[in-house]
Amino acid sequence: MMDELKETKIKSKPSAARLICSGICIVVIVVLDQLLKYWAITDLKPKGTMDFLKIGSLDILGFCYLENTGAVFGSFDGMRWILIAVTAVLCIGCIYLLIRYSRNAKLLLTSLTLIVGGGFGNMIDRIFRNGHVVDYIEVRLFHFAIFNFADCCVVIGVALLTIYLLFHPEQRKPKVQTKPEDESHA
Repeated sequence: MMDELKETKIKSKPSAARLICSGICIVVIVVLDQLLKYWAITDLKPKGTMDFLKIGSLDILGFCYLENTGAVFGSFDGMRWILIAVTAVLCIGCIYLLIRYSRNAKLLLTSLTLIVGGGFGNMIDRIFRNGHVVDYIEVRLFHFAIFNFADCCVVIGVALLTIYLLFHPEQRKPKVQTKPEDESHA
């Protein structure tokens, strides 16, 4: 009995430690996202655009201030409260999964942490910046959407979650087949 209790305590410590680490990472993601957006508003907005990464005459990456009232690629434009509600529900769902599966693979926890951190970062914008999200990263190598750090976290988190769901060992275990009853006794 005592051994079982010790084993339970040992098992619960990594779970609590992982949850605390995920919580700290979520806060760091949100704070970093908001600091970058503050920089974009105070320094980038007056300039409009700024070069960042150029190789010779090849313009690869730059900064461009944009106030996005929609979601990805400008979809759901002007639907502030729906976007806030959907983001809140998805973040709550991811937090539930973080708590529920905190003993599972680090890849799952990392993906959910990135999704929640990025989701909260953009939700803060929608609530406190009149319904728009501040975007500032512009890929210039080819025509692409302007996005922000929180978007990067969400996209990377979703990609990692997809990899986890497709390739996690638990997903690939063959189902245990029960042996048919011995028919020789019949």
